[in-house]
Amino acid sequence: MLTLLIYVVVIAVVAAALFFVASTVFGRGEELGPLPEGTTATVLPAEGVTGTDVRALKFQQTVRGYKPSEVDWALERLGGEIDMLRARLSAAEAGAQLGFTPSVDHEPGTTAPGER
Repeated sequence: MLTLLIYVVVIAVVAAALFFVASTVFGRGEELGPLPEGTTATVLPAEGVTGTDVRALKFQQTVRGYKPSEVDWALERLGGEIDMLRARLSAAEAGAQLGFTPSVDHEPGTTAPGER
């Protein structure tokens, strides 16, 4: 019985020593610090938001759930993109009703090749 107790104590001492050595050598891990105030890890492209971009959105978790300011920003950004796309669609439809065919070889607001 004493031999079993000695084995258990020796194993515990060896395990503690290995843990101490490993934690000293490798540290506590590379945890990221908190983000500075006013910044976010939430990312959307400046233009041309796609469904893949929306599905890839990630928000910080807080005690109450997602961080409200990030969700509000994402919704505002997507709302602006939708409004812009609908305005372009309305302009294209209005041009089609007047007999114009929209040119897709240039950006809106710029002159198409061959136009003045």
